[in-house]
Amino acid sequence: MVDYHGANNQSLYSAGEQQTYMEQENDWDRDLLLDPAWEKQQRKTFTAWCNSHLRKAGTQIENIEEDFRDGLKLMLLLEVISGERLPKPERGKMRVHKINNVNKALDFIASKGVKLVSIGAEEIVDGNAKMTLGMIWTIILRFAIQDISVEETSAKEGLLLWCQRKTAPYKNVNVQNFHISWKDGLAFNALIHRHRPELIDYDKLRKDDPVTNLNNAFEVAERYLDIPKMLDAEDIVGTLRPDEKAIMTYVSCFYHAFSGAQKAETAANRICKVLAVNQENEHLMEDYEKLASDLLEWIRRTIPWLENRAPEKTMTEMQQKLEDFRDYRRVHKPPKVQEKCQLEINFNTLQTKLRLSNRPAFMPSEGRMVSDINGAWHKLEGAEKGYEEWLLNEIRRLERLDHLAEKFRQKAAIHESWTDGKETMLTQKDYETATLSEIKALLKKHEAFESDLAAHQDRVEQIAAIAQELNELDYYDSPSVNARCQKICEQWDALGSLTQNRRESLERTEKQLESIDELYLEYAKRAAPFNNWMEGAMEDLQDMFIVHNIEEIQGLITAHDQFKSTLPEANKEREAIQAIQAEVQKIAQYNGIKLAGNNPYTTITPQSIDKKWEKVQQLVPQRDQALQEELARQQSNDHLRRQFANQANMIGPWIQNKMEEIGRISIEMNGTLEDQLTHLRQYEQSIIEYKPNIDQLEGDHQLIQEALIFDNKYTSYTMEFFHLPFTPLYQEQLHEYRTSFNHFDKDHSGVLQAEEFKACLISLGYDVENNKQKRTGIMDSDDFRALLISTGNSLGDAEFARIMGIVDPNNSGAVTFQAFIDFMSRETTDTDTADQVIASFKILAGDKNYITAEELRRELPPDQAEYCIARMAPYTGPDAVPGALDYMSFSTALYGESDL
Repeated sequence: MVDYHGANNQSLYSAGEQQTYMEQENDWDRDLLLDPAWEKQQRKTFTAWCNSHLRKAGTQIENIEEDFRDGLKLMLLLEVISGERLPKPERGKMRVHKINNVNKALDFIASKGVKLVSIGAEEIVDGNAKMTLGMIWTIILRFAIQDISVEETSAKEGLLLWCQRKTAPYKNVNVQNFHISWKDGLAFNALIHRHRPELIDYDKLRKDDPVTNLNNAFEVAERYLDIPKMLDAEDIVGTLRPDEKAIMTYVSCFYHAFSGAQKAETAANRICKVLAVNQENEHLMEDYEKLASDLLEWIRRTIPWLENRAPEKTMTEMQQKLEDFRDYRRVHKPPKVQEKCQLEINFNTLQTKLRLSNRPAFMPSEGRMVSDINGAWHKLEGAEKGYEEWLLNEIRRLERLDHLAEKFRQKAAIHESWTDGKETMLTQKDYETATLSEIKALLKKHEAFESDLAAHQDRVEQIAAIAQELNELDYYDSPSVNARCQKICEQWDALGSLTQNRRESLERTEKQLESIDELYLEYAKRAAPFNNWMEGAMEDLQDMFIVHNIEEIQGLITAHDQFKSTLPEANKEREAIQAIQAEVQKIAQYNGIKLAGNNPYTTITPQSIDKKWEKVQQLVPQRDQALQEELARQQSNDHLRRQFANQANMIGPWIQNKMEEIGRISIEMNGTLEDQLTHLRQYEQSIIEYKPNIDQLEGDHQLIQEALIFDNKYTSYTMEFFHLPFTPLYQEQLHEYRTSFNHFDKDHSGVLQAEEFKACLISLGYDVENNKQKRTGIMDSDDFRALLISTGNSLGDAEFARIMGIVDPNNSGAVTFQAFIDFMSRETTDTDTADQVIASFKILAGDKNYITAEELRRELPPDQAEYCIARMAPYTGPDAVPGALDYMSFSTALYGESDL
């Protein structure tokens, strides 16, 4: 019995031993599920996914946690998606009956190799939302995503790789995950356009309009691909990180809808895969050779430097040697250590890749073996160790000799650095042109300097004491030490005298400037708001305006007239402000004060005020002219809107009526397929005859486009709407399969019985008859075997029994269409062998024994096409033509002699 009540696991489920599709990165996170945006997306997506299967049984759900509580629809869902019968459900209304039904469903999920943890029947019956969503996600993973496989990847990685491959040619699409990469909607549209280009005009999609893009993809998928709408565009755009599980569920529907790829694409993919292996191996070989050469060359240059033992005379020079060595250890050597490790990893990885892909082993060029590099590296480390020991011994010797002298030089240098420029600072006359605020700042700065000067007294005394000690120890360079000490003491005395003189000058100047400070302050208080008003006025008068209708431009004209009425009062304020500045100049001249620069409270000068006022006067009439010109343009645009709307409102209802009639033919499916096609072509002809009216409307639309008009309140119709009815009525092969299947599914059970299935296959062009049982209407084992043989499968009795076990595991006597498609998809996925690569090239060459460069460039990506052309030998067979290439020899050569 499966344990549904594990309490020690943080996730709601974990992977079985053989299930790699449910690794930890895909585990159901109980806490994240509480995020309202993610829960909303999952509810809608999972509900739509369930209904896409339940509708085959003639039912659906509305509330995902309520409708599964009795277990009946849950069991029905599992039967539809698996094609198997579950135990008979209990029909009672009591809680115990509901729990028993849910347990039967959970037991069935567990029987498929899925280990459920912390999901119990009681929680589902109680309507636990996050447990129910977790259970549905487990079902989606097992039955919709697990078997997805692209180039030896499976489940999530396989689905992601498929999406990347299909959307690679599209601009603005870069699929890296199942959340952010899908927000702008372009990836969904690219997937559809890649397989059904007639359904979407991709070039008209805009990256900056994600809601439109998403809705377009969802509507097309639902209408033409039978994929229900599982997501809301507004929810995806409005969420910082859309829910990964919801996106994966919806994208998996596209995968299953488009998974029937053509043979040429399968062959091209196989060739690309083989070529990619060879290209990667050659690239790794080139990288190894280059990395080995660079590393050996670096070792050769470095060893002589480490073996140099020439001593230096001073501590500075020896310290520089030590610093160079440390720089070598910190900067230069670590990358080389990493390169050496990477070299060995690359060598082992390359050999493993070659062995696994049946390629010959790699042999590096002479002198570049891993053992050669290890030997050179050992020699390098020996030289490094000896050099380090020598450096440390030399430094210790010089430290003992120069310690005391170095201490003197350090203290003297610190003091001299501090005194540098101090005399110039103390003798400058900067206070003569300073403002009052600057004078006060200079006084504060001078007080701080006086405190700093007193603090340095102790250092001067230490310098003198060290110089005295050096004299007593008879230091060889004592004369230079004494001269330097004498200079420091004399400079110290001079700084004290200059400090006192500067304080007296600053205090005297401060009193002279306070008298005019109040006038400056009054000017600043009135100039600032007036200047701001003028700047705002100039900005408004020069502001570019964008309007879309007559009402908006008339509003701008009214606002401009109100602004002009305020100009006389503003001029009076300007004259009053200029009078204050004139008073300041008058007072300064009378008292003989030399003004130091502009007003300290503002940067607004009288000249700038007058200049801006003149600019405002010039801009007013310019604004008048611009507004009147825009008014005339908007009146013209409004006329164009009305002209287009009158015609569109007449044509639009006619188009809608035709589209509804065509839709009823597709839905009702009355008569034979030939009858339906005849009716559709008749409607198509009537639409084409009506097209001249559309052409006239197109002319009006062109005028609107040239006028850059993007809205029209007089009509709800757009030109894109009128283009839709004239697209071709043809359908691709996948839609043909689905249509034929639905046509023969008379009872809408989602499963075809033998007779129905046989008729379905014949309608698709398959010959399933033989001499033994001809036109019996029943598809037994012999019939199905003949069908497989007609499509290229030659089978013995044992092999045929195995196939029947796959397509009909319950021995029901009938074969479902999905089971047949799944089997054929798996059987046509070849392994990586020379014979299969040759077969793939033969498909691309149209069954010829040779292929041309033009055919390779048409069928393969550019880099891989050129790779083949450069390596293929000319074909010399009897049917050779100029430029023919031998793809058979090339294919076998890819696998080396072992495969030959």
